[in-house]
Amino acid sequence: MIKEYRKKTTIKAEQFDGSVEMAKKYDIERGDTGGGYEYYLPINEGDMAFDEGDWIETGIDGEHWAIDSDIFRRTYEEVKGND
Repeated sequence: MIKEYRKKTTIKAEQFDGSVEMAKKYDIERGDTGGGYEYYLPINEGDMAFDEGDWIETGIDGEHWAIDSDIFRRTYEEVKGND
């Protein structure tokens, strides 16, 4: 039987702006697809392709992954007062 679940923890995330500083921070590689650039984030399962403007999330064990900006905005809301 399928049940409904809610996440119990918060995450850390920042929107990828394409800067060299962020690319270095997350060991991101950039590839030319002919129609623009695609970025590759190293994750536990290999390299994850994503685009500028997507979000880089950091999990509870320090792992990173990328999530499409539209999906991120529909799934998460900012926790205010944690600056």
